[in-house]
Amino acid sequence: MGLETLGLGAAIIAIIVVLAIFFTFVPITLWISAMAAGVRVSIFTLVGMRLRRVIPSRIVNPLIKASKAGLTVTINQLESHYLAGGNVDRVVNALIAAHRANIELPFERAAAIDLAGRDVLEAVQMSVNPKVIETPFIAGVAMNGIEVKAKARITVRANIDRLVGGAGEATIVARVGEGIVSTLGSSTSHATVLENPDLISQTVLAKGLDSGTAFEILSIDIADVDIGKNIGAELQTEQAEADKKIAQAKAEERRAMAVASEQEMKAKVVEMRAKVVEAEAEVPMAMSEALRSGNFGVMDYINYKNVQADTSMRDSIARSGAEMSDNK
Repeated sequence: MGLETLGLGAAIIAIIVVLAIFFTFVPITLWISAMAAGVRVSIFTLVGMRLRRVIPSRIVNPLIKASKAGLTVTINQLESHYLAGGNVDRVVNALIAAHRANIELPFERAAAIDLAGRDVLEAVQMSVNPKVIETPFIAGVAMNGIEVKAKARITVRANIDRLVGGAGEATIVARVGEGIVSTLGSSTSHATVLENPDLISQTVLAKGLDSGTAFEILSIDIADVDIGKNIGAELQTEQAEADKKIAQAKAEERRAMAVASEQEMKAKVVEMRAKVVEAEAEVPMAMSEALRSGNFGVMDYINYKNVQADTSMRDSIARSGAEMSDNK
């Protein structure tokens, strides 16, 4: 009796362990849920997912959701997208949203958009409900030199056909900013922009800035226009200051050349005075030589000295008279 009881207990435990392993490895509850939803998934398919390291609930639940929404999606498509690293649930949600909005979106395109790193569900939602992108203040200078700042609101709709390989929002903002700057720069006056700011949006919108992007620009609205600095006046002031510094530098150069020329002339005067002194020093020597050779007599020398004394006296009288005239 004891051995039979022991054997029965061991058999019951073995059966429980086998059933636990079976139900752990084979998702029976998930299979029942699929059958209840009208989605035919075999047990062997679920076991094969386990063997391929695929979480069955990540495939079966989106499949049930797609089946209830009236979409034709196979389990192989969902499993291959999962193995490729895609988000199966998000792709199915995007397909359902597109189906409800009457937007043509095949599974292959939705999977490609998801694998490209874009949010396919957000793209479908943006196709139904366009998104508004607000730019920062973009500054441009009108022809009269006044800076004008403009802020724009860009209404865009996702273009599903160009989501793969199309440029993003940053490109849209950059292109619109470039168009605003170009339009402001071609305006004759800032008053023209203030009077008709819609001219900016019309000009920019006509350039087809959404080419090559993942969006379609519906409208560009100028939200705010502001006046900035007088750039033209500042540039003229800076130019005048630069011209002034250049003129000062040239004047300083001419002054330095004049000072150098003056110093050079002073040096030449000193040199000439030295030559005069040298020549005057040779006069006594010449007179001495003339006396020795008999070409110059004693009386001639005395007359020479008298002339010198007379000249010196006249110079002294002339200086005295000039001083007396200055004192009067």
